[in-house]
Amino acid sequence: MAALRVLSLSLICSVLIACGGTGGAVLDDAPGNPRFADADPHPAIGTQPAFYPVHGLDVSRYQTAIDWRTARAAGIRFVYIKATEGGDLSDPMFAAHRNGAKAAGVRYGAYHFYYFCRSPQEQAAWFIANVPRDRDALPHVLDLEWNHGSQTCRRRPDGATVRAEAQVFMDIIERHYGRRPLVYTTPDMYRDAGLGALPRTQFWLRSVAAHPATTYPGEGWSFWQYTSTGIVPGVARRVDINAFAGSLAEWERWIE
Repeated sequence: MAALRVLSLSLICSVLIACGGTGGAVLDDAPGNPRFADADPHPAIGTQPAFYPVHGLDVSRYQTAIDWRTARAAGIRFVYIKATEGGDLSDPMFAAHRNGAKAAGVRYGAYHFYYFCRSPQEQAAWFIANVPRDRDALPHVLDLEWNHGSQTCRRRPDGATVRAEAQVFMDIIERHYGRRPLVYTTPDMYRDAGLGALPRTQFWLRSVAAHPATTYPGEGWSFWQYTSTGIVPGVARRVDINAFAGSLAEWERWIE
């Protein structure tokens, strides 16, 4: 697997598109053949996602059943599926989503939603207990975000603690699966915890109101979550859509 933290993409933007452009909601990697769309695109993002050729979803139990072959035919190439949260919660749709995606030829990875009131060792063990080794899986993901609505955990550790716990979790996952997980995060979490200081980290960045080059200046990324209001054939509900930072050739190298 290529060790991409991939490009900041501000360079690619300057070559492919004026990054401040606005425009249609159709996301289309085959001109004249729109296959999925954004129901509520932010005007600051406009057509920018359409210039990345590799798109995918992230899903959990809230998406219920998905027709993965239809989604694949619509241009969805990958999916990240919620597997676990904390040290004792597992997503009841993980196995169904994983099996359906694999059968349809959609590359999948699993993600763990971090809980700041359990140790990273416990949480890594719980993830490992629920996500089998699979040489065809994408590198898995540690989801770091503040859970403002949690009724059971009000802990908000400082940045140094967040980064230290994240590294413990990622080290355990890397030893078990043979590949270092990515980190998914949000603008406030990235800022508050100083996540840019995490070593050896590829990022999956949420930025639904601007390109990541604007929201996370100077930060590289592998995946960009650009909408939570995606309309994708085969998916009954609106869904998160993400873009991979590179070309088709870079994607093929990345997934090796």
